[in-house]
Amino acid sequence: MTEYFKLGKLVAVYGLTGELVLKHELRKKTSLKGLKNVFIEQAKNSFLPWFIESTKIKNDEEVYMKLEGVNTREDALKLMRKEVWLTEVDFKNHAAKSAPANLLGYTIISEERSLGEIVEVIEQPHQMLCKIEINQKEVLIPLNEDTLKKIDHKNKKVTVTLPEGLLAIYLG
Repeated sequence: MTEYFKLGKLVAVYGLTGELVLKHELRKKTSLKGLKNVFIEQAKNSFLPWFIESTKIKNDEEVYMKLEGVNTREDALKLMRKEVWLTEVDFKNHAAKSAPANLLGYTIISEERSLGEIVEVIEQPHQMLCKIEINQKEVLIPLNEDTLKKIDHKNKKVTVTLPEGLLAIYLG
């Protein structure tokens, strides 16, 4: 099964010809050069490909994007606030090495014990939260200067020291 990584969100319509503004999470200025398509989630875990006609840089976090078949402002408005996804390979090719989303798929380790695989990274002003699943329950693990001990990119592991009682809150 193909893994999809969240690239960002369509946040605005630009002009009258269906161009969109994509706010991305790549942590670097990019025009997404060479990218042929993106995926938009139509229903949970159902991704449809949209082919890219053109892209150009707006600023460090945003790109103007023209998608095939989106030729009017009205067409573009239908895609507003939709999340945009890439395949894992495309995401890794375009993201900065320091982008938090690069931690997707890494395993969280606490006290020598594997807790689970990171399925989502949520950025907040003072910390990041990594969503994992333990016993079919969603658990948010904070990553900040107090909890993060080590990131092992080679073995795809994030070692943390969790606040006392954190797992009990989620798991009872």
